[in-house]
Amino acid sequence: MHPFAQRGLEKRDSTDIKRWMGRRQDLWIQPKVDGVAVTLEYADGQLVAAISRGDGQNGHDWSAQVRQIAAIPDPLPQPITTVLQGELYWQVSDYRQAQDNYLRARSSVAGAMAQATPDTATLSRVGLFVWGWPDGPPTMQEKLASLTELGFNTAEYTHSVHAYTEAEDWRERWFREPLPFATDGVVLKQGERLEGQGWSDEPPSWAVAWKYPTQQVLAEVRGVAFRIGRTGRITPLVHLHPVMLEGRNISRVSLGSLARWKALDVRAGDQVAVTLGGLTVPQLASVVWSAPERQALQVPDETAYHRLSCLHLQSTLPGCQDQLLARLDWLGETLALRGIGEGTWQALLNSGAVTGLLDWLWLTENTLKQVPGIGDITATQLLAQFDRVKTLPFAIWLEALGAPTGYEQAKGSWTNLAALTTDDWQALPGIGPIRSEALHAFFNHPELQRMAEVLQRAGVEGFDVLD
Repeated sequence: MHPFAQRGLEKRDSTDIKRWMGRRQDLWIQPKVDGVAVTLEYADGQLVAAISRGDGQNGHDWSAQVRQIAAIPDPLPQPITTVLQGELYWQVSDYRQAQDNYLRARSSVAGAMAQATPDTATLSRVGLFVWGWPDGPPTMQEKLASLTELGFNTAEYTHSVHAYTEAEDWRERWFREPLPFATDGVVLKQGERLEGQGWSDEPPSWAVAWKYPTQQVLAEVRGVAFRIGRTGRITPLVHLHPVMLEGRNISRVSLGSLARWKALDVRAGDQVAVTLGGLTVPQLASVVWSAPERQALQVPDETAYHRLSCLHLQSTLPGCQDQLLARLDWLGETLALRGIGEGTWQALLNSGAVTGLLDWLWLTENTLKQVPGIGDITATQLLAQFDRVKTLPFAIWLEALGAPTGYEQAKGSWTNLAALTTDDWQALPGIGPIRSEALHAFFNHPELQRMAEVLQRAGVEGFDVLD
């Protein structure tokens, strides 16, 4: 647990920054160092704990790794007991955000800290920027002076600002001039604020982030596909002629929902603006130019796909194989079927060996060996996995079959659960009218009733449909 909450910052644009600064005094600016946050606890000058940000209240214990980082003083020059918050960053030479923002500095640090025993050469590249001292001196001037005495270089990159234009100048300077770390904007904060004991994990009112604009590139659309997910959600995928964005080769973006695709009406030949959301996930920002000739598309009927559709292949629904594949992939992960992933499920579907959610339970070695890519050894291993999961608990099987959340509130076998009315479900804690309808529909669906019989014959506990 963090002794003081690690707090995220609200992101503001230039208009909001002007308004925010206009209502405050004693303002300071720092680079928003692009790394991974850490809390350091010192007792009598000795480093006793290092905690990753985690959820802001609790994090992972990084003490073993951090004690090996030369950039972090241990012991401190003074025998004080205190808590510091800061950013572990990847040290670079003459880093210019304006031209080098494709470097994955943050991931390099995260990778180093994820290792149980990172090597010395890796840890020598990790630095620390202290941006918070919850139980430290009350004013910024005192904090900076004391941090310098303790061996931290925060003062070099912390400057007093009195007007928006000064903040704008520092932001522009740190964007274009060389720094020893990557940044993704600046942080503005008041010098004096609440003591650390009063902090929660909510964004503070006395500090805000002013991030750099996300880089964009123009890309041409090659085509649009529609993927049907496990629950029937339709996700449009826009395929692009590959473009480079912040050092990454981008050839596909997801539009997230069918409604967004309908609003944008993206088609082959369109020119679109692509960004990296959160500097990691490719996103389509806008349609810049629409091709005059609109490609005809077969758009799935969103009313045809839902939580109970495509439990087996249906020729009348063209996207059914996609949904069944997603169901099988979920089932395999939930049951921890080792050695079988999406590729194996796809091969089983393509060969016709599997056409429903539970067909694999009755596959033989000879049938498996007829599937392209599955040989003698793999077939034997798969059969062993298929046999092993028959002994898993009833609740795990319900999750694997896709039961709506809330089923765990009720007790009993499949027959008991199928006998519950929507009113019975809704009477259970945390289950509302929509969820109760979904649970009743699930346990009374004819196809799922047949699957319960199949699982009973296979010897799986809890499925007692047959007399």
